[in-house]
Formats: sequence, C-alpha cells, structure tokens
Amino acid sequence: MYALDKIKLNIVELINKALGENIVQAPDLIYPPNPEFGDLSLPCFGIAKQFKKPPAALAEQLVSKISSKGLNSLSAAGPYLNFTINKEYLAKAVIGEIAKTKDEYGKNKTGKGKKVMIEYSNANTHKEYHVGHLRNLCYGDSVNRILAANGYRAIPVSYINDFGIHTAKTLWCYLEFYKGKKLPENKGFFLGQVYARATKELEKNPLAKELAAFMMKKIESREGEEYKLWQKTRKWSIEQLDKIYKELGIKFERIFYENEFIDKGRDMVVELYEKRVLKKSDGAIIADLEKYNLGVLVFIRSDGTALYPIADLPLALEKFKKYKLDKSIHIVDIRQSLYFKQLFKLLELLGLKKEMIHLGYDVVKLPSGMMSSRSGNVITYEDLKELAMKKATEETRKRHKDWSDKKIKETAKKIVNGAIKFEMIKVGANQVITFDIDQALRFDGFTSAYLQYTCARIQSIFKKSKIKNQKSKIQFKMQNDLVFNHEKEQNLILKMAKYPVAVEQAGKNYDPAEIAKYLFELAQIFNDYYHSVPVLKAEEETRAARLVLIGAVSQTIANGLKLLGIEAMEEM
Repeated sequence: MYALDKIKLNIVELINKALGENIVQAPDLIYPPNPEFGDLSLPCFGIAKQFKKPPAALAEQLVSKISSKGLNSLSAAGPYLNFTINKEYLAKAVIGEIAKTKDEYGKNKTGKGKKVMIEYSNANTHKEYHVGHLRNLCYGDSVNRILAANGYRAIPVSYINDFGIHTAKTLWCYLEFYKGKKLPENKGFFLGQVYARATKELEKNPLAKELAAFMMKKIESREGEEYKLWQKTRKWSIEQLDKIYKELGIKFERIFYENEFIDKGRDMVVELYEKRVLKKSDGAIIADLEKYNLGVLVFIRSDGTALYPIADLPLALEKFKKYKLDKSIHIVDIRQSLYFKQLFKLLELLGLKKEMIHLGYDVVKLPSGMMSSRSGNVITYEDLKELAMKKATEETRKRHKDWSDKKIKETAKKIVNGAIKFEMIKVGANQVITFDIDQALRFDGFTSAYLQYTCARIQSIFKKSKIKNQKSKIQFKMQNDLVFNHEKEQNLILKMAKYPVAVEQAGKNYDPAEIAKYLFELAQIFNDYYHSVPVLKAEEETRAARLVLIGAVSQTIANGLKLLGIEAMEEM
C-alpha cells in the first residue's frame, strides 16, 4: 500500500470513528479543484442525508472531532471537509517508496493475477499498414502494459486477417500488372501499394471483380497456383508486420491467423444450423438476434462467401478453453461496436459466461482530412517513419554536432517511436486524432519529446553535479536533515504521491490517456520548479535533498513512459 492510500485509510478511519458508523470509504475522498482548499476533501452531502443534518453543519461538527499525525490541518468549507497532509511525513514516505521500489513504483495487485487476454493489432495481410493501424497497435500495447502493472496476468495477442477477399484483389492486381517484374526489397510494403491500385482498377472493371472472386474461391480450396501465390505473398506481409512490431518494441505471446479458424468455423456453422441456432435467410446463413435488439449477424453470404463471425466464433471459444481466461478484451475501432455486441451475445447463448469487452476507438485523420485505403489518401507506416526520422535526425544533429552518426540515429529513433506512440494514446479512445508529425516532434507542449526531454534534463543536472548515476551514488533515503520546505517541492511530492492512483485509474478505465496526462502535469510542475528554485547552486545539504527529489521525479516519469511503451532518455 502506498503513502497516499495509507493516509486516505487513516482519514476514513478517523471520520468513521467520529461518526460512530463505518459509512465512509477511501474512494469517497476527492482531490479539491483548488489547492488552497487542501490536498483531500470529503463531500458531506450523502453522509449528512443519512444523519438528517445540513452538510455544512456536519462538516463543521467533524472538524472538532478529528485529529491525526499524518495531517497538518483540516477545515470545513461549506459542505466539504478539507484535509491538508503533513508534507514532511508525505515527503519521507513517497521518496522512500520510490527509493525502495524504483522501476516497480506505481504498480499494484488489484488484478489478483487474473488472466486477461488483450487482442489488438488486427491488421490485414496484402494491405498497407498506415497511421490508422498505429492507433490500434499503440493503444493495445499500452492497455496490456497498464493491466500488467495493475496485477493482471496480461496476455497480448494479435489476430491477422489473412484470408479475406482483399487478398484475392491484391493478387489479381499483382498478376495483372506486376508479374515477372523486379520486386523491391520491402515486399510487404509493395503489396500494400498493389492493394491500393487494385481497389481503383476494380472499380472500373466489372470483369476483374469476378476474376478476383473466382481467385478467392481457389485460395479457399487451398490448392493450385493461386493458393501457392497466396502463401508466398502472405509471408511478405507477415515479415513486414514482424519488422514493424520489432521496431516499435511490441511483443505478442501469440499471433492468430484467420485461415487457421475458417474451416473450424464452417463446421460450426453446419452444427449450429442443425441445432437451429443459425438459420437461412434469402440464401444466407444468419444468427437472428432481433429479440435482443441486435439485428442480424450474417455468417455466410448468399453467394457462399464467409464473413468475420466464421473465424471469430471458434477463435473466441479456443482462447477461453486453451488459456483459461477470466476476461477477453478486443481492441477494434468503434465502427465494429454493433458487431462485437452481436458476437458476445451469440457466445453467451452458446454457454460462454465470461467477461468479454470491446474497446473501441475513433478514427485517425490527417491535417488534410480523412484517410482512406481505397482512395490511397493514407500515410503508410513506412512513409511516416522515413519522414519523422529525417526531421528528428536533423534536429538532433543541430543540437549535438559532436555526436557520431550512430548516436544521432539511435536518439532520433527513440524520439520518433515516442512521438508516434504518444500521439496515438494521449487522448481518450473516443476522440478523433488529427495526426501531425511536425506537432508530434515538438519539444514543448503535450508531446512525448517534452517528457523525454524532461528526463534528459534531470540526467544533465546529475551529470553537472559530478554524480554519474544517481541511482547508485545517491541513496534515495530520507534523512532527518533532508527537508523540503519550498512550496514547489511540496507540489512535486504530492504529485508523485498520486502516480499510483493514476496507474490504478488507468487500469480500471483501460485508458492510457490518464497516464499521459499525469506525466505531462508532473513534467510541467518539475520544469516550473527547476526554473524557479536553484538545485546545483543551493547550499550543500539543500542541494543534496533537491537532487534526491528530482531523481525521484525522473524515476516516476520513466515508469509512466514505460507503461505507454516509450523509452525515457538520458540525452537528447
């Protein structure tokens, strides 16, 4: 249990003792909007109602009955009971916790080891991988990290659509326009370009649509030259996806592929049709979910081609059976919300009484407008990376003319990866993102580079202090003579005390944006402190205390960045 949790429990105990009943709990305490009111506050409306007293009168009554070692003061402000924490006690507790736990600071065990599978990065083979896909990838990776930090056994997996009609469209275009031509080194990226051309060509060529449909049936038969070509080109796409995951530091415990479940799904459809769970409608095979206000879920079209549920149904059942899951999370864009409600309802009707969650997210736009794979109005991952690396490399070279090309490139890569990830998760999933790489790479404002630069600045202070590594040279141990009297120091300590709260809330809400916002606020408080309060020029004992303090800030920011999949920087 962290310092702030202990203080909250102590306050709750004192309040309940004063009331004579255990009716107040830690979550009832809130953070006042204005620091002048205190550090924690209890709204007395609900309690006053139970005791049939005016809220303001009850708050005043409680003031006279409560006192505590961990508090400096308490006061009533209308219907609110406000508490000011003893900053000396908090400083020793919080910095002591960070010193002891280091990389583990902020983590908790609320998940109790429950198994949660997070399925994300549901990309397609034979298509381009673009900025929109990156939102899914970064959001999923961060949710996985945050759940693990909250004590869950988080199992990250990916599900790749490698067997849809899009594969046949790409292969038709490849055979029509590129067969026999020299291929580029990045064949997966090349396939995405072929798909973009295929969508345009097929719109003006009805015969080509029929050829693509015929080719899809040949692929589904798993025989012939078309199937062999599908196997070969599928490998190109998978190699490209693996390369992207490696570059961004994304790891999956398992990658599922649609083609592994199609045949099982078709067998299931026959079985469910015989049991009258599914039925025919205008030649199609459907699940009628109208009585649940969920419409109709189509499994097989009237032309015999399969839709998503064919593979998703057996996949869901296998995941729960093989991994003994307590919960399954699917990260797919909000346009699939109805589909997942339908799928989960059908699984429930089949007897799967487990928690299944769809985490939807909104679209990613470019400053020029909406993206579309079909129109080719996209920024692919490869193009984005090249553009961002060029900008970050130029900026790093300007700042460090004495650095080697290798060091400049490595630094630029960390900045770029951080920029991409942070932009994709710094706002809530229900918000549209307008992705602007120039803004993302800025060293000021709500960006990853600002947070990385804050960490680098702290390391620079330690370097100037002649202490090579604050973790080994400075013991993050509160001594009696290390006192933080400055108001800005106390603000930093209180903010760091709230980091475990941010981690827990982000886990409950599956929301990396809460971590991003917290880190930005902590970095702002630190930079305000650094510009206002001398660290290295302070008198010796004060200097030592302030170095301990900023070292704790650096550790907290680095821990939070790790939950977002971003690497903290020592130099920039």
